[in-house]
Amino acid sequence: MNVLLLSMPDYFEHMPPVAVRMPNGALTSLAGNVDSHHRVAVADLILCNGRLRESVIRLVRELDPEIVGLSVMTFQRRTALRMIDLVRALKPGVKIVVGGYDPSLEPEAYQGMGVDYIVRGEGEVTFRELLRALESGRALEGIAGLTYADAGRWLKNPARTVHHLDDGEIRRPNRGARVLEGYTLLGRQVDVVETSRGCTYDCSFCSIIQMRGRNFHTYSLDRVLEDIRDAHEHGARTIFLVDDNITLNVHRFEQLCQGIIAAGLNKLDYFVQAMTSAIASQGETLAPLMRRAGFRYVFLGIENILGEDLEFLRASAKNTARANGRSQGNATVRAIEYLHRNKMYVVGGLIVGNPDDSSQSIHANLAFAERYVDWPYIQHPTPYPGTPMAEDFRHRGFITNERVEEYDGTTAVVRSAHLSAEEIEYLRWKAERWIKLRHMPVALRHDPWFVLRYAPQMLAHTFRGCTFRGLLGLEDGHKDFERYKEIRREERAYL
Repeated sequence: MNVLLLSMPDYFEHMPPVAVRMPNGALTSLAGNVDSHHRVAVADLILCNGRLRESVIRLVRELDPEIVGLSVMTFQRRTALRMIDLVRALKPGVKIVVGGYDPSLEPEAYQGMGVDYIVRGEGEVTFRELLRALESGRALEGIAGLTYADAGRWLKNPARTVHHLDDGEIRRPNRGARVLEGYTLLGRQVDVVETSRGCTYDCSFCSIIQMRGRNFHTYSLDRVLEDIRDAHEHGARTIFLVDDNITLNVHRFEQLCQGIIAAGLNKLDYFVQAMTSAIASQGETLAPLMRRAGFRYVFLGIENILGEDLEFLRASAKNTARANGRSQGNATVRAIEYLHRNKMYVVGGLIVGNPDDSSQSIHANLAFAERYVDWPYIQHPTPYPGTPMAEDFRHRGFITNERVEEYDGTTAVVRSAHLSAEEIEYLRWKAERWIKLRHMPVALRHDPWFVLRYAPQMLAHTFRGCTFRGLLGLEDGHKDFERYKEIRREERAYL
């Protein structure tokens, strides 16, 4: 069968597409786990901005797919609907499959969108079995994790058990299935590698634990190193380790770093997501090892620097420093100091606009980001389907925006007890532009030719909507903000 797998073009506002075009690892994993006689093509549509419709038309006509699969996040749902309409107009008989955390947690939203099949949870084995059943004409009721349309009604099969990853059932990704090029991080070709899945914490905003439960499973380190080699052989110079929480097992992470060094793969740049408590507790030995292994950027899930906000986010435990079995307060500053001491850069993940936030508490977090982090990744609490956060905000009546295409993390869709959603977003936007600007010299030293070539576009993205009068304080900054908001609304019209 001919299979076309698409990721949506909608991107997170934090990074200009010219600087960051990250591949969707889930799609290449699907491609690597179907039977080999199928012809599978993977297209990350973030590579097609500005020529999206023409690219999809070309792909459908050239590949003539019998199955089109879409990976969808919540803020991409509207684009997915329009994509389905376009694909069906091009090929009315095609079968449409959707997957990802949004269809997994709110499958009902897709049952009126022209979808045939919904893959819930981890998709590799479910999708493999679906293709086998369609090819042979077998019934679908035995395929765990599948919801499907049948004679005008929707049937939901039992959930699939979470994969333990250590039995070889999940094969390595098929990067050769990609039919588009241009994955970059600051001008260097980038790829994604997964070493584990899951997390045992229960953060209120997390869609992953709602989709797969609180657990942690790992691939063998030999498999991980093979996957890194494969990514490198396909041209990657930067590797983003996309694990939900790789530092749950610090000893294993240290072994991975040692394995990277021993295999000579430490000439690549690595980007990883890490937990502040783990870095703070083990950073004296872990951080130097990470640097020798080639780690350059570390995304720290700081979440918030205020205790009451961490309680709401259910993120206190993973941000607490410990020594000799005792709590020693917030781990963030110590973790950052270890990383900076070893010449790594911190992408600081913070969440502002929580239910009890005032302008003072938001300013405290923004001031912390300005002082300590190298690149801010500041978001607003977003009521993603099925999460405890969504239930909490709905119960309080704080949700002010039901347009899911704006559930991108940088659009405030909930208010606090003290501030409107609009003012919360304005405070973040106003400060974050200047914090981002501080990282330009670092990027210039590492990737001078790319930054010199694309600095105008990156600056234009960061400061879009702004005028010189506004930047100089000669005009109310809210006017610049309104222009920015209008640009964002236009940007979201991908199709």
